[in-house]
Amino acid sequence: MAQLTLEKLTKRFGTSIGVEGLDLAVHEGELVALLGPSGCGKTTTLRMVAGFLPPTSGRVLFDREDVTHLPAYKRATGMVFQSYALFPHMSAADNVGFGLEMRGINAVERKIKIADALKLVRLSHLADRLPRQLSGGQQQRVALARALVINPRIFLLDEPLSNLDAKLRAEVRLEIRALQQRLGLTTLMVTHDREEALTMADRLVVMEGGRVRQIGTPQELYDSPKDAFVADFVGRCNIVAGRRANESQFRTNGGLLLPVDVASGERGDADAFALRPERIAVVAGESGEVRGRVLAITYMGAQSEYVVAIGDETLVAVRPTPDASEPLATLKPNDPVSLEWDRKVPRLVPQTAS
Repeated sequence: MAQLTLEKLTKRFGTSIGVEGLDLAVHEGELVALLGPSGCGKTTTLRMVAGFLPPTSGRVLFDREDVTHLPAYKRATGMVFQSYALFPHMSAADNVGFGLEMRGINAVERKIKIADALKLVRLSHLADRLPRQLSGGQQQRVALARALVINPRIFLLDEPLSNLDAKLRAEVRLEIRALQQRLGLTTLMVTHDREEALTMADRLVVMEGGRVRQIGTPQELYDSPKDAFVADFVGRCNIVAGRRANESQFRTNGGLLLPVDVASGERGDADAFALRPERIAVVAGESGEVRGRVLAITYMGAQSEYVVAIGDETLVAVRPTPDASEPLATLKPNDPVSLEWDRKVPRLVPQTAS
């Protein structure tokens, strides 16, 4: 495995910006996820790393080797595509071995490597099956084996789970992460799924409009977003516009005062209040500092979601579903409630990147 380094990587399509000045180091054995909405530049970045798309400027390095202008077949990257990209007329084994054959590996060595790769993804018993005879999860594992069999220096994942149903997606997600960690694969992954990114990646790169908004661990981005876009994209978040009133209160644009502790040095020019739904407690009655009325309650099994109107604003709280004997269990729309949170939990952030 190698370290992947991107230096001022830029791609323009005419006057449009695909990626602008991206600096990133993916350390050996690390999984980094590029996360962002459609058109943010994450797939363009992956294609430049793979060698499918030439950059306008900047460099791509594998360890200290500059591979910016090397063709894709000379880069020793293993790539798993969103659509699997399996040859329909070839067996699972032949699909896995295709890259080896193109590299001139002899038949005996090829057979050994194919068997090892299929064993890695637990598909040895299906080596002779055609893609149409495999489930979606099995096809994705064949695609994984095909990418791994060449012993890639850099492992690339392009929305690898998007074609799977929710249950299968969770299973394959765990399999890919376990395999990546066991083999120490230096991995760059593209996804628009925040749960996928949070659960799989060592670090996240949040992108928007071809530019990086923030890089950090999942916990850093979830707990300490730099701006409202990151706060909202990395996970569900209540974002309220306004200004800091003083060190203990945030004044919304509608004049409502929300409790917050900013004595630790929050930015004075922050114009958004960010608070995760699971950090808000809901109390029946109007005894608290932040009072409102229930708009809706949604049962989600182990958790319930409470949509509460406070003044001109609406906040969403997610709490463990109460037992029948608890006061919250009897709440219904239009009932009065109070919302409570630790004053140190909310983040005051700018609405846009600084």
